[in-house]
Amino acid sequence: MTSLRHNAAEEPASPRDGYLDAARDCILDLGWRRTTLTEVARRAGVSRMTIYRTWSDMRQLLADLMTREWTEVVLATEAEDDPSRPPVERLVDKLVRTVLVLRGNELFVRIVELDPELVLPYLFDRRGRSQELILGLVEQALRTAQASGDVRPGDPAAMARGLVLCAHGFVLSAHTMIDDDVTESALEQEMRVVLTRALQP
Repeated sequence: MTSLRHNAAEEPASPRDGYLDAARDCILDLGWRRTTLTEVARRAGVSRMTIYRTWSDMRQLLADLMTREWTEVVLATEAEDDPSRPPVERLVDKLVRTVLVLRGNELFVRIVELDPELVLPYLFDRRGRSQELILGLVEQALRTAQASGDVRPGDPAAMARGLVLCAHGFVLSAHTMIDDDVTESALEQEMRVVLTRALQP
């Protein structure tokens, strides 16, 4: 699955977006290790110094690229929300759809396949900006649903973090649990059951 905003007909929203688009293309074509700021500048059609004035190294650029990519996934899922559905069903559906879109995202797949160490800091050392966004959205949804009695009592901040930790496993490790005995769709259904029962009063 391609990025939700990137296709051949779409123009970058700003020069910075154009530079990030060029970096994204580089990583998809070459992988992280072979991508340099010089190559990003070449593909973006600008001088090397133009890129260096924005990012001092590739790790800073990658952090901004991943934040933009994952934030788009999350916000697109939010935009598809149907407020007429029950709160728990809505929240579980958004979490599951976010997991599935991330697992199919071509940049995410490329990074995990070639350079999985790039995601390790966000699993072992610190939360990233897109993770903070997800936590904030989930926590607010939980507070609203608790106020209406649709979600069990509890600390919404801790509950949000528990849900996101659960989702991490389905994003990063689901493929290790799919085989002739358990299909991807069966695993997706189990994820829905786990998340739903974690929220029900």
